[in-house]
Formats: sequence, structure tokens, C-alpha cells
Amino acid sequence: MSGRQRLEPLAADEWDDGVRDALSPLLPAQRANPVDAGNVLGTLARHPDLARAYLQFNAHLLLKSTLSARVREVVVLRAALLRGSEYLWEHHIPLAERAGLTAAEIEGIRAAEPSSEQDRLVVRAVDELERHSTLTDATWTALRGQFDERQVLDLIFTAGCYGLLAVAVNTLGIEAEEPRQAADTCPR
Repeated sequence: MSGRQRLEPLAADEWDDGVRDALSPLLPAQRANPVDAGNVLGTLARHPDLARAYLQFNAHLLLKSTLSARVREVVVLRAALLRGSEYLWEHHIPLAERAGLTAAEIEGIRAAEPSSEQDRLVVRAVDELERHSTLTDATWTALRGQFDERQVLDLIFTAGCYGLLAVAVNTLGIEAEEPRQAADTCPR
């Protein structure tokens, strides 16, 4: 990574209805603002057409995937780790915890030593996709033994989507958001 932020999130005075609409696949209207959008979406807002196209795809993976939230987060965490995106790793830890992963299970994903058979299979699949851009026959067969064809497709595309997002985050030098004041942390 460059070690510096190459693009700033779109300035508040540049947000308009077109930007808010572009972010709508993932952000409800009340959160379509520079503070709630965060630095990734705030930076994607610089290219509304690209943001809308990417976020429609990403919204499927986050909200309509045939994978359980737990499996999805195993895929996302491993993809973020393999692409060296601490930003995405840190952002998805709370999502992984809400999906039922424990701190020990998350550490197992980091160390490539998950405790469950299914998590080991998912980590192996993400690792193969990252290293070889394909799955071995053995991994494919094992996946098909645990997941239906739509779930396997969602797994492959989730790994790819988050690998791509990690590349963008790393290349653009997107920085972590500043901690919000207690008054600003109302539940959403």
C-alpha cells in the first residue's frame, strides 16, 4: 500500500441527490450522508455510476446471499486478510460477531486454522481462489457436499467482490474513520 490516502471522501458540500441515489442500494436515505457513509462509500461517491453498479452487486452479497451470514463473514474476513486490508478486516469483525463468530473463531480464520470443518473448507476455498483463481476438484466436491450450487456461486462471488474491494481500499489508501463522539453514536 502507498501509506497515504490518494482520494479523499467526497466533501459534504458536494453530496447531492445523485450521490445519495447512487449509494441507495446499501444505505437508507437517513444514512446517505458523509458521516454515516464512512470513508469507503464516501470515496466511491466520487464516481456515482460506478458506486451504484458496485453497490447493487455488493448489496446482493450482504443482504440477499444464499449463504448464511456466518459463512459470508468467514469468506469476507479471509478475503480481506489475504488482500492485506486491515480496514475491511476491522470493519467486518462486528458483522462477524453479529453473525455468531466468536473471537477465537475469528482468530482461527486469521491463522488459517478454523475450529469447525465447514469454516476450514470455506477458508481453503477462499485461499485457493486467491492463489489460483480457481478451485481444485477436491475443494469443489467438498463445497458441493455442504452447499447447493447457488450457495457455491455466492461464495465465489463474495470472495471476488471483497478481494476487489480490498484492492481498491488499499490502492486508494482509505483510512479508518475517526472515532465518533458518544453523542453521535446513536443506534441505527
